Amino acid sequence: MATLEIKDLHVSVNTDDGAKEILKGVDLTIKAGETHAIMGPNGSGKSTLSYAIAGHPKYEITSGSVLLDGEDVLGMTVDERARAGLFLAMQYPVEVPGVSMSNFLRTAATAVRGEAPKLRHWVKEVKEAMSELDIDPTFAERSVNEGFSGGEKKRHEILQLGLLQPKIAILDETDSGLDVDALRVVSEGVNRYKRSGEVGVMLITHYTRILKYISPDFVHVFAGGRIAESGGPELADKLEAEGYVKYIGKPEAAGIA
Repeated sequence: MATLEIKDLHVSVNTDDGAKEILKGVDLTIKAGETHAIMGPNGSGKSTLSYAIAGHPKYEITSGSVLLDGEDVLGMTVDERARAGLFLAMQYPVEVPGVSMSNFLRTAATAVRGEAPKLRHWVKEVKEAMSELDIDPTFAERSVNEGFSGGEKKRHEILQLGLLQPKIAILDETDSGLDVDALRVVSEGVNRYKRSGEVGVMLITHYTRILKYISPDFVHVFAGGRIAESGGPELADKLEAEGYVKYIGKPEAAGIA
């Protein structure tokens, strides 16, 4: 039963005017089998939380801790975090020219599983996973994300999720830029991952539309670099009706990146 524990996390980023604090004491625990929706306005610090957990060098952890099954995540390198069971689906997936999707996926699976998948079984596994996400099989030999549309990039992020089967998946605005059909396909991919085992999901989003397909157990409102309010799925309905006005009006919410 995997557990991700974030305790009093403070994160800063360097700017031309010096260090700027973005996260101001985040406390959150995600257990296997749970889906936590992190919602909030632009600039509230949601993406910063995801990248800080994943180990992006731009963000400096000034205090607090992040534990995965009791192990210190912040003391791990980025690849060690992935092998430990953390996965980040990025808001803006990067292109990797010269590296085919098939080689990228098999290399990643080898690192996570501890041994190279048997080729015959691996080819079948990838083909089935691509079919479930309506991904053209020819994409397997194209360079990672190179020339992909926004929707195609997001589908490939979920393809990685399904093949790597991490303990905790952090999905940073996976719904952004998706049309209705792509949103449905991507959401079904996330739900298949959830059904595959005891895993936890942190779903970062601005909007409630993806929550019509992926049901959250908990909803957290992010504002001013911290969690301003938590509740059940009904909180998302409240945000749909009322928006974030009551949160962004607070002085501490201003100027957060």
